[in-house]
Amino acid sequence: MTAADHPAAEPTPAPPRAGTTGPAGIRFAQVTVAYHGQTVLDSLDLTVERGEVMALLGPSGSGKTTALRAVAGFVRPVSGRVAIGGRDVTDLPPYRRGIGMVVQQYALFPHLRVDQNVAFGLKAQKVPRGEVPGRVADALEMTGMAAYARRYPRELSGGQQQRVAIARALAIRPGVLLLDEPLSALDAQLRSGMLTELARLHRELPEVSILYVTHDQIEALTLADRIAVLDKARLRDCGTPHDLYRHPRTAFTASFVGNANLLNVSAGEDGAVRLADTTLQVAASGTDGPAPGAEATLCVRPHALRLAAASEEGGGNVLRGTVTAVQWRGHTHRLLVAAYGHELRADVGDLRQPPRAGDEVGLTFAAEDAVLLPAGLGAGGVGVG
Repeated sequence: MTAADHPAAEPTPAPPRAGTTGPAGIRFAQVTVAYHGQTVLDSLDLTVERGEVMALLGPSGSGKTTALRAVAGFVRPVSGRVAIGGRDVTDLPPYRRGIGMVVQQYALFPHLRVDQNVAFGLKAQKVPRGEVPGRVADALEMTGMAAYARRYPRELSGGQQQRVAIARALAIRPGVLLLDEPLSALDAQLRSGMLTELARLHRELPEVSILYVTHDQIEALTLADRIAVLDKARLRDCGTPHDLYRHPRTAFTASFVGNANLLNVSAGEDGAVRLADTTLQVAASGTDGPAPGAEATLCVRPHALRLAAASEEGGGNVLRGTVTAVQWRGHTHRLLVAAYGHELRADVGDLRQPPRAGDEVGLTFAAEDAVLLPAGLGAGGVGVG
């Protein structure tokens, strides 16, 4: 039996955000969704706490948007239940779930002004007419769009249109806010600014649970209290951004949450690992680390590698290889180094005299900056409460 045959230990959920009380914001209880007999979300067991931002991160086709649509009520599970605020909403239509939703293309009505777009959901919910102007003004003020209330969508930039879409979702005062790739249509500069705005809104709305679907690692690491990593319709890992980055439990998580060098090694005693004819020392191990003699995967982040000094060449954690490319990235140089059948990536400081393609170099790392993972662990799925 291989390590992949053993189910991974369930990660410890992060505690609810300070000051939150009451039932969880969103609860997926073994939710499975299938289209035409093909499973697109498989037994998702996950809790989003009240006031928490949970990012669903994964490649295309991983099931993350399907999970969001199951909360919204746009798809119905073939099995399992969905709860919002402790209330089972599996059988309720979308308009009775008390959610706000923002999608990639904003979906603003082009013939309505900004204030009319924001008011649309309130009118659909039959909010008393006298309350609507105040609620619209509050939502636009919160998103920094009060000065644009009389404009039409065509008169706004992409980032401004996205703020209006968020204002419209917030105007109904939802307990749950669903964001489906909300920044994907923006350029890099606008995306950075909107990340800052979303982080600010999160602080100002401490009791709203946010489910944020993205394939962008930076968005997830920047905004989320916890990240759920999905692949091939199943939940693979869940934890805080720091834990998933520093101590991933699977090779898939290591490669998808941040960049990672993944090396095939053999585990030894007391943190030693063997890579070809080189012995390396590792201080940190992932959960259920491999037994001595077992095949394993060594994870080292590119920023943890640096060029070895001449005095370090004879010992320590030194990987020898040949430079294949050097990329200048302003504040760093990225070195691509062929070593041990792998292409290693090392992000080192802005070097005055960087090596050139074809040069032989040594790359070193601290034992505490590496994580040892059981080989093949990425094949398993987990449930997270």
